[in-house]
Amino acid sequence: MKKVISTDRAPKAIGPYSQAIEINGMLFISGQLPVNPDTGCVADGITEQTEQVMKNIGAILEAAGYTYQHVIKSTCLLSDMANFKAMNEIYGKYYPEDAPARAAFAVKELPLGVLVEIETIAAK
Repeated sequence: MKKVISTDRAPKAIGPYSQAIEINGMLFISGQLPVNPDTGCVADGITEQTEQVMKNIGAILEAAGYTYQHVIKSTCLLSDMANFKAMNEIYGKYYPEDAPARAAFAVKELPLGVLVEIETIAAK
């Protein structure tokens, strides 16, 4: 049976979707934007935005009883591939060993005009 995961420590959904869904020992986290859940503000620059996205993912993981070590797949959406290196440096801090599988794409634009969005799948 699916379970909706929600926490105030990550931004509320800006549309008809859940922050995450857990089912059969797997957690599917919706794409996270670099919105500070306390202020509702978007971070400046790709480094700061990636850091905020990863914090938001961490808050949802924790709310569901998971950690970054449970992450098996990420999809990174970038507004510009020129930001890949800077995003990758921050992202890599959260997965120092046994990094999850990952894809990264440049897209035309992202919600709220942000530079990065990351969706995540974790499993126990």
